[in-house]
Amino acid sequence: MAEKNPKRLFLLDAYALIYRSYFAFIKNPRYNSKGLNTSAIMGFLNTLEQILKQEDPSHIAVAFDLKAPTFRHEMYEPYKANREEMPEDLRKSIPYIRQLIEAYRIPIVEREGYEADDVIGTLAKSAEKEGYEVFMVTPDKDYAQLVSENIFMYKPKRSGNDLEVWGLKEVSENFQVEKPEQVIDILGLMGDTADNIPGCPGVGPKTAMKLIADFSSINGVYENIDKLKGKQKEKLIENEEQVRLSRKLAVIILDVPLDVKPDGLVRLEPDKNILRDMFSELEFRTLAKRILDEEVPVQQEQNFQQGTLFGAPEPTQEVETAPENISDINSTDHQYFLMDTPELRADLRADLCVLKEFCFDTETTDIDPHNAQLVGMSFSWKDHEAFYVPVPADQKEAQALVDEFRSIFADERIVKIGQNLKYDILVMGNYGIEVKGEIFDTMIAHYLVQPELRHNLDYLSELFLGYKKVATEELIGKKGKNQRSMRDVAVSQIKEYAGEDADITWQLKPILARELEKTGVEKLFREVEMPLLKVLVAMEQSGVKIDKEALDAYAETLREQIIKLEKDIHQLAGEEFNVSSPKQLGVILFEKLNLDSKAKKTKTKQYSTNEETLVKLQDRHEIVGKVLEYRGLKKLLSTYVEALPKLINSGTGKIHTSFNQAVAATGRLSSNNPNLQNIPIRDENGREIRKAFVPSDDEHVYLSADYSQIELRIMAAISGDKAMIEAFRNGEDIHATTAAKIYGIPLDEVTSDMRRKAKTANFGIIYGISAFGLSQRLNIPRTEAKQLIDGYFENFSRVKQFMDEQIHNAREKGYVETLMGRKRYLPDINSSNAVVRGVAERNAINAPIQGSAADVIKVAMINIHRKMQEKGLKSKMILQVHDELNFDARKDELEDLKKLVKQEMEHAFELEVPLTVDMQSADNWLEAH
Repeated sequence: MAEKNPKRLFLLDAYALIYRSYFAFIKNPRYNSKGLNTSAIMGFLNTLEQILKQEDPSHIAVAFDLKAPTFRHEMYEPYKANREEMPEDLRKSIPYIRQLIEAYRIPIVEREGYEADDVIGTLAKSAEKEGYEVFMVTPDKDYAQLVSENIFMYKPKRSGNDLEVWGLKEVSENFQVEKPEQVIDILGLMGDTADNIPGCPGVGPKTAMKLIADFSSINGVYENIDKLKGKQKEKLIENEEQVRLSRKLAVIILDVPLDVKPDGLVRLEPDKNILRDMFSELEFRTLAKRILDEEVPVQQEQNFQQGTLFGAPEPTQEVETAPENISDINSTDHQYFLMDTPELRADLRADLCVLKEFCFDTETTDIDPHNAQLVGMSFSWKDHEAFYVPVPADQKEAQALVDEFRSIFADERIVKIGQNLKYDILVMGNYGIEVKGEIFDTMIAHYLVQPELRHNLDYLSELFLGYKKVATEELIGKKGKNQRSMRDVAVSQIKEYAGEDADITWQLKPILARELEKTGVEKLFREVEMPLLKVLVAMEQSGVKIDKEALDAYAETLREQIIKLEKDIHQLAGEEFNVSSPKQLGVILFEKLNLDSKAKKTKTKQYSTNEETLVKLQDRHEIVGKVLEYRGLKKLLSTYVEALPKLINSGTGKIHTSFNQAVAATGRLSSNNPNLQNIPIRDENGREIRKAFVPSDDEHVYLSADYSQIELRIMAAISGDKAMIEAFRNGEDIHATTAAKIYGIPLDEVTSDMRRKAKTANFGIIYGISAFGLSQRLNIPRTEAKQLIDGYFENFSRVKQFMDEQIHNAREKGYVETLMGRKRYLPDINSSNAVVRGVAERNAINAPIQGSAADVIKVAMINIHRKMQEKGLKSKMILQVHDELNFDARKDELEDLKKLVKQEMEHAFELEVPLTVDMQSADNWLEAH
């Protein structure tokens, strides 16, 4: 094995990497509490750390473009003229990135009149002469022209794509050239829309590569122009001057006058003090832990206005935050009392029973509430004061102790406050304790106020109180097999920790109550989210029965299918190999079967065989479809069929999924352990999983109730489109009606293909689908897709008007709202960058529709639960998945339950169009759906 060159120089193209990082997070940008979009900073930092840790360069530098025009602008005025302006929040990130590079003590190299690629090219070629191995870190294809035996393109990982290192072989394969310099000729012919290099009209990458493969260079093309024919020849002759200019523009300059030589780019140790301060300011806790191996306090900004994060602030929208000096348990006067005798507990109960409200928190043995045993309970109703009640390990003694507090928790006059209260209420439920009365969950309050941010107690404490709480890891160690139980922690320690949790949550309540009021979501919190929390508690306690035997039998069926597929794949390959090995599969696909002569290789020199790559190759050989099917079945087997039985609770014999109220910014519920929202239902194999969800016993049946096209109905109602409203009121098939209007034909002449296209358009419009997106989804020409969309808006003109109004309102306010006032903040709605702005505009249209649908089903759940209790029904609501509710229905209550569910779902919110529900009962979820 060749010895590693000790002189390894890494040259980073700053803006290429910064833009790439920013747009990688465009659909889910990262913001800190001060409203700074940290996506680009975080992405750039991750790339830099990956290089430093994995590649261990001896020398390193970062090249920046400067604002001043370059020689290329002088040569060709329109150069880069059509580039989108840099997004505002990205521009704010640049000074931080430069500061970070300086904190790493990495040289920044730049030169007025030249671009970063010229600077990198000059340094790369100079370093090569001095015996360096050079890696140009960039996703930009133009750099391929510089590759040599010792100069490589280094394209970091992104969005599931593996790291790529291009040497001479890879450049030759990707551009079909003999020498890297020929890449310049290819770029000259094909041009570059990003840089506004014109090239030759009608000559794309494939044509350019073929011309250079045939004639070696642009000069060669024009020397042999008579060998070409037709339009191609005409275009090349007509645009010769433009092509030759384009080639000049594409050349990377190798003699930029620089003040630094390669030997001056020695890698140095970072300045950890500056990094610590920056991570603190940027609120990079996790990165600080990984990079510096230490916790950093988070700096807070006084008088931080939501307007800076969410667009135009309302006059009263100033968020209360803490002073910048971070305090902790050691620097704060506090009194946390240990209540470990019957007398002390009696005194505590006497105090609690006369209060209007108190905060409580539980310490337990398990993060799964259904398996958790109480270690202790803490209470607080005064700042910096709390009371901790230890609970013994012996379950009989524990039950007796907890029973002492039964009447306190059952007192409906007392408001109970907590952080992630659902967990605590479920744990108390293990001891037969019901938490009654009004509740206030600080986690969900903050979720409604600032849905895009984090909502954990550590974060809220630092954000609003300027206080760093004791981390759980300090008591029981990091997550993993060596983590201890809370039961093992000394009572004196746990008393302080538990008391602090209750105390902080108590202090947060009034701050968040004011924020709910200021941001106009107090009613949503009080009337929807808090009552829903108790409904979710009941659903999670009920759980759902799984037919383990059916899943085990299905697992065997899947394994047989997988074995058969493996044999088919071996037969198609002409040899046996490990289908699950990307390395072995790559050799079969790209060397033996030669499915793609330009197949990409990863850093480890093996071919990329990810799903994206295989889908593109599906038409080239039968083996590819078999491999995709094989992978799909293996994932189904491991993720659901084998995993679900392991989630069955040994005590109840059921699965108790956890519903999350504070995750999706749209307001939709999510779930985990298992994630029910992702159970595949479109293919036959996925549907089999639903068959394993069954009633609790022979006296029950499985009942499923599903809103019919709720999002389309909401769009019709809030847009006020008369044609759409009329169709829904008349009970018409909305997709057939849409097709009839778009194609201008009678309803009875609509074909199934027309209906399918109209259905895709109907749902696509909600998500702001483009003609290009619709053409891809339907596999039709873009012109036909455009006609479909134009026809849609022509016939449903108010829908288009509504979409425009939503975007206009979002630009003015900085947010959009659901029918019930849930807000979705859109900080990028006024961005000058079209891509960034486009994402925000699509959210401006979709969020009110999707969020309103989420609100409607939540109200339905609350009302159904209440009515079932009032009627004393023993049936249980057990699952919520998207727009569907599932019930474990007693057979003798089925008809009453159906009427009740239908009534409450269809009248959860009165719209101009009727809400309709499809309902069915059966012996399992699949048949009931």
